[in-house]
Amino acid sequence: MHTRTLGTQGLTVSALGLGCMGMSQSYGSPDDAESIATIHRALELGVTFFDTAEVYGPYTNETLLGRALEGRRDGAIIATKFGWEIGTQGRGGLDSRPSHIREAVEGSLERLRTDRIDLLYQHRVDPQVPIEDVVGTMADLVRQGKVRFLGLSEAGVQTIRRAHAVHPISALQSEYSLWERNLEAEIIPALRELGIGLVPFSPLGRGFLTGSARRAEDYPEGDYRRGDPRFQGENFDANMRAAGVVAQIASELGATPGQVALAWLLYQGEDLVPIPGTKRRRYLEENVAAADLRLDAARLQRLNDALPAVAGARYGEEMMSYVDR
Repeated sequence: MHTRTLGTQGLTVSALGLGCMGMSQSYGSPDDAESIATIHRALELGVTFFDTAEVYGPYTNETLLGRALEGRRDGAIIATKFGWEIGTQGRGGLDSRPSHIREAVEGSLERLRTDRIDLLYQHRVDPQVPIEDVVGTMADLVRQGKVRFLGLSEAGVQTIRRAHAVHPISALQSEYSLWERNLEAEIIPALRELGIGLVPFSPLGRGFLTGSARRAEDYPEGDYRRGDPRFQGENFDANMRAAGVVAQIASELGATPGQVALAWLLYQGEDLVPIPGTKRRRYLEENVAAADLRLDAARLQRLNDALPAVAGARYGEEMMSYVDR
């Protein structure tokens, strides 16, 4: 697989990464053996970019990735995140105090069985801690050799500018896909002005763009999608109609809808690196093949026209409150 560069500081990764969160939470029961086999297969296919966070599990996802990459660490670029208070009951509120950042990074290094984090993100902007203090602490970790490159997740334009003024930011991670276009008006132009890469998560619309989505009530208890407004009632019906255009173009090309959705993202610029998540080798192989799919101008336009907006809020009220917009 060909490579792309995130930011202007020299962070080179595969054109598609692998989101590891679902291996440990949110999407059904974990299967560690298949997850580790998927990570190994990703490396064989040329995927070098692996995305995790301390809060996934919590903690168990980093531990899983560390196990999987043992003996293979030099072939991988590891991205992880800090920024949540994690207690005995799981995730609490936000916490980006400098002391907590340093503590979180030590824990991540230990669980990942490594001496450096390639890309360290603040997971969500903490309004209680000035971003200058957050990035200043992250920059200290770069100087200590514990971290190589810095990133933000779900940050707004002003926060990005203030952060980048303290230490270069290489990547912003945020939800972006054919059906989630909220970054196009302000965020993407700012990133390009500053030379910051974009790492879209949920690039397959949590299953909508693959054609595999079901109504919220059809998912088991504990599955994230039960509470997602876009999977409920009339929102679900409208979103399925829009996703039908993706399926139609996939049929014309002899591809899968998910491959078309990923190819569309890759066509949005060389500074984008999507991280579709999966815990199964067969879906990984399908996703990786999207890097070779060609979309002509007419099909790109049809896709743009079909999905300019999606029905329903991105998140429920609590989760939306953590997005810095």
